[in-house]
Amino acid sequence: MPSLIKEVRKLFDTEDLYEVLGVQRSATKSEVKKAYYKLSLIVHPDRVSLDDRSLATKKFQALGKVYSILSDDEKRVVYDETGSIDEDDVERDRDWSDYWRLLFPKVDLDAIKDFEAKYKGSSEELECIKDAYLKCKGDMDGILNSVLCSTIEDEQRFRETITKLIGENQLPEFDAFANESADKSAARKRKAKKEAEQAAKVLKKMESATGSNNLEALILRNQKNRQEASEDFIRQMESKYGASQGRSSSGTRSKKGANAKRSLRSAKK
Repeated sequence: MPSLIKEVRKLFDTEDLYEVLGVQRSATKSEVKKAYYKLSLIVHPDRVSLDDRSLATKKFQALGKVYSILSDDEKRVVYDETGSIDEDDVERDRDWSDYWRLLFPKVDLDAIKDFEAKYKGSSEELECIKDAYLKCKGDMDGILNSVLCSTIEDEQRFRETITKLIGENQLPEFDAFANESADKSAARKRKAKKEAEQAAKVLKKMESATGSNNLEALILRNQKNRQEASEDFIRQMESKYGASQGRSSSGTRSKKGANAKRSLRSAKK
């Protein structure tokens, strides 16, 4: 069994427990709990696609362990002073989903929707977008996976925000962002469509077994509807303007494909 430090390094690319939660060492208990809550929402196994569920579960469990250390005064003091963790203090066999529900018993679909509505478009989200852009060096796949509550339908909004920040010299221009290939963009849309289809299958089974009041079923249904609406719009625009055209013989995108991309952006504004 790997140590917690090795576990978080593998999952979050850092050995610093505070960095995992995105807080300062001087953070209060309330700030630590709030950070844990927000991050756990991102990787909660009930909120990710089936393909990502295994990794999300590992991250969700690791976050619970990190929080259990930093929320305990004695364990936190030891960690702050030594930079290490007594592995005997790490609860390995705990049900971290039950632990999460004990900490946040009022979390339901309405609470999640309310949080998303307040978070999207906020200054907090803006800082997260900037951090994700820098960390991922402009890679949109990484940005969408990093920003809280983001889905494929947020891509255009993120692009417009980042482009504005680049124009204001608040962010550098990365080639991965400025010159993303049509194939990469199309692959991202195909993945979103596949996830929506998988969610629909799971939803159908769950509704058949338990009815439509199940929280996970409702979340999956909401995700499916939003993703399918986005895909329908994109499909219509590609059909109209030919955005799915391949590259020309010279190795560059066809003029028609470039015009389609600009038209799509204009239409979404």
